[in-house]
Amino acid sequence: MSVFSSIMNKIFGHRSAEAAPASSSSLPTAPTPAPMPGDAPIASPGGVPVGAMPAAAPAAAAPAQPVDVEAVLTEMASKSGQSLNWRSSIVDLMKLLGLDSSLQNRKELAQELNYTGDANDSATMNIWLHKQVMQKLAANGGKVPPDLAD
Repeated sequence: MSVFSSIMNKIFGHRSAEAAPASSSSLPTAPTPAPMPGDAPIASPGGVPVGAMPAAAPAAAAPAQPVDVEAVLTEMASKSGQSLNWRSSIVDLMKLLGLDSSLQNRKELAQELNYTGDANDSATMNIWLHKQVMQKLAANGGKVPPDLAD
């Protein structure tokens, strides 16, 4: 799994349980009467026998609400018992999420996000990474305030 995918999963993880569709097997169905011998299938206006027509497709699920990234991270920070500056530090953000924040892992994240700067200039790369992660979270369904994405 990519580093960014891990970040997304940690932040958006609670969303999967809410968005799980109800299985069709849990819906009660009316029994279909068996055809009587000698009964000819009744044709629909399109010429297809009524019994052969597919059932109406279930209505599409309503789109999931965007995840409030700031609220999720603020709640996680309050429960962590650590003083982490996740709002501006990619290292602290990764620590808050329980991810490896090593330089090697951040270089891997930079490569995933197409960083073109000098990966040995970790201060510049870290600032860029934090901004990119916030922008990518917003692009993937997260609600990120402008001050975190800019």
